[in-house]
Amino acid sequence: MHLIERIFLLGYLMIVALFFVCGIGLIVLAGIETWQALNPFHPAPAQDRFDVLLECIGLLTIAVASLELGQTVLEEEIQRSANISAPTRVRRFLSRFLIVVVVALSVEALIGVFKFVNGSPQYLPHAASVGLAAAAILATWGVFIRMNTEAEKLEPEAMREVKAEDDKIDGDVQGDPSTKYAPVHSEELPEGHKHEPDPQDSSRDRDDGPADEHKK
Repeated sequence: MHLIERIFLLGYLMIVALFFVCGIGLIVLAGIETWQALNPFHPAPAQDRFDVLLECIGLLTIAVASLELGQTVLEEEIQRSANISAPTRVRRFLSRFLIVVVVALSVEALIGVFKFVNGSPQYLPHAASVGLAAAAILATWGVFIRMNTEAEKLEPEAMREVKAEDDKIDGDVQGDPSTKYAPVHSEELPEGHKHEPDPQDSSRDRDDGPADEHKK
């Protein structure tokens, strides 16, 4: 099992590296295209230069998506080890992925409108369909977040594990860093759920009790 986990880790590392290489390659291509569009010594009409710049924006948008996806895989699959079945982890992983998709589709729809509005208006419905797809994904994403939030309340232990791991990675641990789970506030618990005290806290209180009495 340990060997299989290492193989998966190696695969994720390769995916992150390829995402990074593809993003950098798209940035380089966008830079080359931008120079060709702005080169004053290259004879080209302004409309062609405008189309090239729009294509550069599209390349940069895909580059941002590639880099963001690589960062998401790095942080969620390599740096963090909490079970992906935890509702909090699923919501955050999908949210980061869908943010990239929605932004990329929105930018592509905007580029299509600018590109076709003067030269080829018959293709405007195609650009509009891309915008509608982005809107549909955004609306579905909102419904998913609403439903997943209710699921998070049913698993406060998984939420504590995810929060504790985030604090450890981000370097924002408050209190005793040896505590396994981050504290769960009462408003995060579902109705009728009894919050069980942390056994570590109770054992710590028992250990501190005699010492405090000795000090008195």
